[in-house]
Amino acid sequence: MISYSFTPFPELETSRLRLRQVGEYDWPEILKLRGNRETMQYIPRPLVTTPQEAIDHIKTIQDKIRTHEGINWAITLKEEDRLLGVIGHYRLQPENFRSEIGYMLLPEAQGQGIASEAIKAILIYGFESMQLHSIEAIIDPENRSSERVLQKIGFVKEGHLKENEFFNGRFWDTVIYSLLRQNFKEIQSL
Repeated sequence: MISYSFTPFPELETSRLRLRQVGEYDWPEILKLRGNRETMQYIPRPLVTTPQEAIDHIKTIQDKIRTHEGINWAITLKEEDRLLGVIGHYRLQPENFRSEIGYMLLPEAQGQGIASEAIKAILIYGFESMQLHSIEAIIDPENRSSERVLQKIGFVKEGHLKENEFFNGRFWDTVIYSLLRQNFKEIQSL
């Protein structure tokens, strides 16, 4: 079985973006991101409502990196270090050479191709550095913008699970999208 180490932390760059480690100083943006009802409408997790909750969330991200259970990056523009969102391989399945990615952006960063660019960067990292065979993304079926981003990159729908998560007094459906390494290589060569 494969094992992972994220030390030293791997910073990633694209033409416009720098993906760096999330630090405690990012708490104001994490509070805006995880405390925004619009941003969180498709994510069945509690809102972050205080600075301490934002700092605690950052510590959870850092703990998963330290224990090699997952890795998340702050999405920033190269010329500006302000966190615009987070992205990562946050649920690893080393025994299956598979991970689940997750991502979210502040509302003002949406609709600019930032998510697609950041996803491609962590896909390259996942397939090349982590030697993953497949990468999945699990989304709410109502999240059409996330669905379009995943399909544009080459993810395919694997399944639609009915009412498989319970949160906030109701059952939520989830849709699983995935991308195999060989399919990603084919897409990259186009």
